[in-house]
Amino acid sequence: MTTTESFYDTPSPAGLTGIRAWLLTHDHKRLGLMYMWAILFWFVIAMLCGLLLRTELMSQGRTIMGPELYNSLFTLHGVIMVFLFVIPAVPAIFGNFFLPIQLGTDDVFFPRLNLFSWYLFMFGGLLALISLFSGEGFPDTGWTFYVPFSVEVNTNVSLTVMAAFILGMSSMLTGLNFITTFHRMRDKKMGLMQIPLFTWSLYATAWVQILATPVISITLVLVVVERLFSVGLFDPDKGGDPILYQHLFWMYSHPAVYIMILPGMGVISEIIPVFSRKSIFGYKAIVWSSMGIAVAGSLVWAHHMYTSGMSDVSVFFFSLLTFLVAIPSAVKVFSWIATMYKGSIEMTPPLLLALIFIYLFSIGGLTGLVLGAVGPDIHVHDTHFVVAHFHFVMFGGTGFAFFAALHFWWPKMFGIMYDFKKAYIGSVLTAIGFLFHYVPMLILGMQGMPRRYYDYLPKYETGNFLAGFGAYLLCIGILIMFVNLLMSFRQRVPASSNPWGGTTLEWTVPSPPPVHNFVEKPQIMEFPYDFSEIAAQVKGNKR
Repeated sequence: MTTTESFYDTPSPAGLTGIRAWLLTHDHKRLGLMYMWAILFWFVIAMLCGLLLRTELMSQGRTIMGPELYNSLFTLHGVIMVFLFVIPAVPAIFGNFFLPIQLGTDDVFFPRLNLFSWYLFMFGGLLALISLFSGEGFPDTGWTFYVPFSVEVNTNVSLTVMAAFILGMSSMLTGLNFITTFHRMRDKKMGLMQIPLFTWSLYATAWVQILATPVISITLVLVVVERLFSVGLFDPDKGGDPILYQHLFWMYSHPAVYIMILPGMGVISEIIPVFSRKSIFGYKAIVWSSMGIAVAGSLVWAHHMYTSGMSDVSVFFFSLLTFLVAIPSAVKVFSWIATMYKGSIEMTPPLLLALIFIYLFSIGGLTGLVLGAVGPDIHVHDTHFVVAHFHFVMFGGTGFAFFAALHFWWPKMFGIMYDFKKAYIGSVLTAIGFLFHYVPMLILGMQGMPRRYYDYLPKYETGNFLAGFGAYLLCIGILIMFVNLLMSFRQRVPASSNPWGGTTLEWTVPSPPPVHNFVEKPQIMEFPYDFSEIAAQVKGNKR
């Protein structure tokens, strides 16, 4: 074995080969790929569930399913998308694969713990699958598991809640690993203000994972305890308080929004400068905004609960914080646009997806301000407006950042290029489908259509039909993107070590990376980066 041999071709550990070399690996790159295939599997399942839901809602009355199945699919879609795709996608796949390389080291600080995190993730997903086919079937509570319904219903709430608990443990261990690697393993010559912005975003995310996830973990355990022993923690019939559950749930679930979006912002902060041939504008501002989002985003949970009843002082406090947390996000958007100003723009699929991200995320942020103000929130609370806003941020934001990351780092991960034309077609069709899907839902929400409803009044039928049509366009676009990436394995067009002209350390190693990431000691570049010399060396890997 040579020192430059690809990590795909080496036995690991203790001379194991084949599937055992992967299942027992401590290599952060292999674990990133194992996360990727598992997460993509769950994403496809959740996408199909969502498509079935929108098909049912395209016309009034029963179309393809009854209300019981609708509620179960609705819950399944939410649980898988939140806990098995959106939260882990960027950190678990690209964080595992690239964070050690960007820090100039060979692996994460706790490689065995990293493998254990993957097994926890797989076990949590397996429990969710088992709950589909055992007992009374999958719960119909929604992914929020709101009490008192979740402690009274006879479906498999306990098993599904424990699956979410285990997935939370996996998330916390990954965050712990990233923070320790950040502080203890990075190259000694790399100062804090030389660390790539993607790694900074993972660092900020990891702190939220560690500090916020125990709240939901304890809350979910308490739900199971109440179901098993009827202790009366949340059920008002037993002296419990359902508002307490809402506080505990949203104390995690709003910070979880930033667990989902911060890594996606880090991806965009890597892509924009590379294809603008300029150093990022406001590097330090982006770093501090990431940390600011992590802190402030953990303090605004109660804007989800204006209609639950709270004092005027609390309403003012949480509404003010909600508006303030928008400032660091706006700093990032301003920095990305300023970076492109007078840049030497080179349009590629990753940059196109990054631009779509900025547009859709900005809409999501602006509609979030509507919900952060108590007056309009009272009118659109628990309507389709909330559903559309959430998806503009989570799917329009994190989802498109994930697609951008796939297209950006695909040549590095596999050493092959994909077809640009098909990537453009898939990206544009996905964006058009997304807008056709969710803009009608914003309008439906302002008209008063409640969310989570199986059926609706005649005046909502046109909007729901358009939203369903958009869902099919969206899925077709995503399918084209995925098929194009998978077809690259068949076409095998080789990629150079730096096909885009990137400046971070992953672009200094071969594609795909060797077993030990760095054959030679990495050269740490000084900020601001000089793109002129790198751009002149870029190979013509455009198809």
